[in-house]
Amino acid sequence: MSKDKNKEEKSIIGRIVYFIVVVILLFTAYKLYDKYKVNNFNDFIRTEYIPYTSEFLRDKNVKYTDVSSYKIVSTKENDAMFYKEITVIPNTPYKVTCMVKTKDVKTVETGKNGGAHISIADTTEKSKSITGTNDWQRLEFIFNSKNRTSVNIGFRLGGYDDNCTGTAWFSDFTIEKGSETQDSNWKFACLVFENTNVEIEKDGQKSKINLTMNMTDIADMRQNMARFKSSFEELSKNKISITYDFITIKEPIISLSYDTENGYFVAPQNVSSIIEPYLRNKSYDHIFACLRLGDNEHQEDIPVYDWIGLGGMDYLGIGFSNIRLPNSNRSYIYKYDARINTFPEEVFVHEFLHSLERNAKEYGYTIPELHDYSKYGYKEERLEGLKKWYQDYMNGEIKTSSGYIGLPKDIYKYKPNSEEDFEYSYSLDEFKEPSNIFEEIKMIIEKAFENVTRLTIKKEENQI
Repeated sequence: MSKDKNKEEKSIIGRIVYFIVVVILLFTAYKLYDKYKVNNFNDFIRTEYIPYTSEFLRDKNVKYTDVSSYKIVSTKENDAMFYKEITVIPNTPYKVTCMVKTKDVKTVETGKNGGAHISIADTTEKSKSITGTNDWQRLEFIFNSKNRTSVNIGFRLGGYDDNCTGTAWFSDFTIEKGSETQDSNWKFACLVFENTNVEIEKDGQKSKINLTMNMTDIADMRQNMARFKSSFEELSKNKISITYDFITIKEPIISLSYDTENGYFVAPQNVSSIIEPYLRNKSYDHIFACLRLGDNEHQEDIPVYDWIGLGGMDYLGIGFSNIRLPNSNRSYIYKYDARINTFPEEVFVHEFLHSLERNAKEYGYTIPELHDYSKYGYKEERLEGLKKWYQDYMNGEIKTSSGYIGLPKDIYKYKPNSEEDFEYSYSLDEFKEPSNIFEEIKMIIEKAFENVTRLTIKKEENQI
């Protein structure tokens, strides 16, 4: 009995020692991890426009929940981002959210849209940007995978075409998959900016320009928006139905964008703070921004390089087009006259088609260029411009030696995604964080194993 008892006591002592050793090892591992996780960005890849300029840290003091936040510090101007590759199903809406806090975030470029935001790396697709000093707030980014099978979701301090200074904390990442609403009912916002009050630089000299629409200008825009609805539905052979809100805005445009091809124009970021209250919770699918950039007295004040409409832009995933009034009040560009112009809504049609053209290409379709009408034997008619070209383009009825081409019929169902597409969504685990010490240690071991495997494979490849 004594031998058995002695053996049992040794066994108990052994288990106790084993337990203590395991606890010590776990505690040591946790302490090491606690020290290590200051620089641990899990599976996120860190990238900078100017290398070794920004700091990427995990902050256990400034955090939204119990999980250490992800911190980017840019004391010098930079575009810094950490991102993760996410597998997606083509032609599917997704929604990414996070909490973000900022301190002294400043953009370098005036009129750009940099700041702290969510984006898809190497694209202009993004959420709204946050600048200045702000407490924790929720950021949301809705996008469509289109013809992609993977995307790099990034959390950024900077911008696609801008740099920033300051500090941003990101936390509590989520991603969910929605179901696309398959209908061809589009809702437009026609925003008429009555006043333009900007400072521009011309020939090295800065000058202030103040322009105001008159009642006739506004009436022309109203009439042409109504004509656009009717014409586009008819030209598409009812492949699309259109509703719209006509909104006049007295708050002046106070900044313009500029490029060497188009001169001055209004980009979404120039008016984002003005239009946001009008667009909030409205689920618009396209935006027309109608504006005046010159008049009879100031025809050369704002160089615009011979455009009357400018499209292909987007505001948080929504198509965005400029509709510019002519300088001369004698112009018939936007006026119906049976002897001069029977298609005054042409600019509206043309610019919206640029958005459909862009969408079709991003969904993987091969289509003719909207401006290549002469290549296929079409020409501008005196009274109705390119109306015949638009009709054939919209219905895939451009005749070629190899068949008929044009926009795909499904393009009218590929609208910008909105909250409505997430009524029956489900969450994905792509951004799941370790929730306790055991998951954290498990992650360390898995990462260590992955690194060893990666090094082994690399070594074998070098030997081959």
